[in-house]
Amino acid sequence: MCIENRNLRWTLMPLFLAGVLCNTWRVDYHQRRVCAVSGSYVVIPCSFYYPDDHSGERFMWGDVKSHRSKGRIPYIYDSDSKNVTTRFQYIGDGKHNCSLKIHHVEHQDAGKYKFRFITNFKGGKWTGKVGSQLKVVDLNISVTRPDGNGTTKEGDSVIMTCVSVCDDDNLSSAFIWFKNGEPIKEGPVLYLSNMSSTNSGNYSCSLKTHTGTASGVINIDVEYGPKNTSVSVRPSTEVDVGSNITLMCSSHANPPVEDYTWFKIYDDDDIMDVGHRPEFLTADGGQYLCSATNKHGSQNSSVVAIKIKPYWATFTRDVLIIAAVAAVAVLLIVITVIALRRLHKKRMCTAKTDSEDSEEYMQEPDYVNWLAGDDNQSQEGNQCEEGTAEVIYTTVYFNNKTKSNMEQEMDSQSDDYENMIYISLQKPAVEPLVH
Repeated sequence: MCIENRNLRWTLMPLFLAGVLCNTWRVDYHQRRVCAVSGSYVVIPCSFYYPDDHSGERFMWGDVKSHRSKGRIPYIYDSDSKNVTTRFQYIGDGKHNCSLKIHHVEHQDAGKYKFRFITNFKGGKWTGKVGSQLKVVDLNISVTRPDGNGTTKEGDSVIMTCVSVCDDDNLSSAFIWFKNGEPIKEGPVLYLSNMSSTNSGNYSCSLKTHTGTASGVINIDVEYGPKNTSVSVRPSTEVDVGSNITLMCSSHANPPVEDYTWFKIYDDDDIMDVGHRPEFLTADGGQYLCSATNKHGSQNSSVVAIKIKPYWATFTRDVLIIAAVAAVAVLLIVITVIALRRLHKKRMCTAKTDSEDSEEYMQEPDYVNWLAGDDNQSQEGNQCEEGTAEVIYTTVYFNNKTKSNMEQEMDSQSDDYENMIYISLQKPAVEPLVH
């Protein structure tokens, strides 16, 4: 049986017999160099052999890069230990397969790995001396622009290639491309032609069969000149005389608009530069437009017409409003005056009636009917009567103490009237003309 002590001298066996026995104990590393993308998993293939009358009992993988001076190798995997990292998985068996699988490969995992096993016989142990070298790399994106310029403009083309620096990497068909985290295409190369603003975004690539292997992010920012340049007006395009109008110019551009220019168009097609700000304040009517400019070009808005209402139109509107208000006010005043006058006259008529009824005459009056010729008296009679006809009367007092001859004569002629107290006349609704 072959043991690890290389200084043992064979005295009883031929040298060729020793070689045959030693070949029974060995570890074969099928790949001396293994390359893995960071974030993926990798398998280090391995085979081991021991005499047929032995059986494997303990299996270990060690990381030589952490080898200490005492010659002890720290084991990342030990079948007898419970404190093993779950990222390292022994996928071999107890007979001949000793392969190791590393999940979620990290850069710190790079290094040389060796396998060691122990059998059920005393002193039956072996370590594969050569080991496998693990290389951990990142995926990178190579960007090629046909014009050789670092700036991507609208209409340009860009070629992006997902690159892995593993020497034995042959996974060109296993790449997948992402834009803003969403998968868009498979394969090692992404070709973008006739680019527009919709192509702007963050691009990355990954191994299709290995999650978590995303490359670094490449930002594509497509630049373009001003687009959709327009003018908005506040409060409106038609205002009263003396009102201020605010015109706002807006445009989409990458990089943003560097300069805004306002122009006023006159009737003779003359154009005048009137401002250089996004907002333009004016109180004048006319036709206006704005121009937006950045390093890739400029674009004009459509023409906006501002109309100022004539003064007479505003004046007429104001007069109509004032007249309507005045009419309402006058109507209210008239109604109030009529109501007050009716109330006042009603009180006067009531007082007059009460006064006449209570008056006592010292002498016996003689009444003579008399047609009133005074309009004011007629109006007073009308105001106190509710009917359409008016009763008009007057009273004449005679002094019985002294009478002249003429008065006696008149008394004799008017004997027929002595017994008449009064005569009432009915006035027609419409007064006749007085001749």
